[in-house]
Amino acid sequence: MASIAVYPGSFDPVTNGHLDIIERSGKVFDHVVVAVLHNRSKTPFFSVDERVAMLEEATNTMGNVEIDSFHGLLVDYMKEKEARTIVRGLRAVSDFEYEMQAASINRKLNPDIETFFMMTNNQYSYLSSSIVKEVAKYEANVSGLVPTVVEKELLKKFANENR
Repeated sequence: MASIAVYPGSFDPVTNGHLDIIERSGKVFDHVVVAVLHNRSKTPFFSVDERVAMLEEATNTMGNVEIDSFHGLLVDYMKEKEARTIVRGLRAVSDFEYEMQAASINRKLNPDIETFFMMTNNQYSYLSSSIVKEVAKYEANVSGLVPTVVEKELLKKFANENR
C-alpha cells in the first residue's frame, strides 16, 4: 500500500519554504497531496484557483505531488484521499504550539491519522506568505523567496492595485 501524505495550508502565496517541505516530503512518502484550504475565517490575497495554479506550476517537476483544494475538516478530506499522514512544516518553536493543538484535535477526530512535523530548512526559517506579501506590496524584490510564477503574479496584482 502506497504511503499518502497531505500537506494542507492556505499557501497565500506558496513560498520557497513551502516548496522545500513539499520536495522533502516527496522523498519520504510515495504520494504527497498539497491541499489548499478554503478558509472562511481569512480573506485571501489570491483566490483558491490562483493558488492551485501557482502550486501546480511550481511543482510540475515533482512526479509524486498532486495539487488539490478542499473545504471543511481536514480529517474528512484525509478520508476522501485515503491518506493517514498530515505533513506540517515548522519554522520556530512558536509554530509548534499551534501545530501541536491542531495535531491533537485531528487525532481526536480520527485516531488513525498521524501528523509528521518537518523542520524547515534554516534558510527559510523567517519566511512566511505574510512577509512575502508585505515586501511585494512595496515593490521590493521577492526573487529567492518565492517561485518565479508567484513573483510574476505578485507583481501583476500589486501593479493593478497601485493604478
